[in-house]
Amino acid sequence: MNAPTLENHRIKLSLLDLSNYKQLADISQQPNLLQYSPSKINTPDDFKVYVLDAVDAYYHKTAIPFIVFDKQTTRYAGCTRFGLINWKNKVLHIGWTWIGTQFQGTGLNKHMKFLMIQYAFEILKFDKIEFRVDERNIRSRKAVEKLGAKLEGILRKDTLMLDGFKRSTCCYGILNEEWDVIKQKVFGGF
Repeated sequence: MNAPTLENHRIKLSLLDLSNYKQLADISQQPNLLQYSPSKINTPDDFKVYVLDAVDAYYHKTAIPFIVFDKQTTRYAGCTRFGLINWKNKVLHIGWTWIGTQFQGTGLNKHMKFLMIQYAFEILKFDKIEFRVDERNIRSRKAVEKLGAKLEGILRKDTLMLDGFKRSTCCYGILNEEWDVIKQKVFGGF
């Protein structure tokens, strides 16, 4: 499986792997970056394991991890991923997204999601994109809702967090047949 490079005037997404992940080392150390995630990246060893897991999933064709480059600041900003790719049923998840605090609220995430959704629907011809968000993560939930994703349900106490808390997960989705309207309504200026 060849990983695509996705880019527009603002952002470039390319394959995250062991040759480039250290570009994110400083950002991965920012406190509370993954506050609502069961993943751990706050030490160099933890971050390397996180990337190794992503690379392993890529080689098993169940994920495509991306490193995020912000063209406006000419700096690496974070990472994101197509994950839990189900090639037979044409469904994938977009997630594992984190960007440094200095990039949050700048519009970078919207550009990232546009490129990923567009690629999943228009190139891969997938039928559905899903997003999974911790029920407590109001900021991420609102961001996903602004993308036009619909809340499909809540998985109650389904994910064990690092601190022992059992979170509930909000499941959002966008269907391929909804994409044209969302593309114009949400991303019309792109």
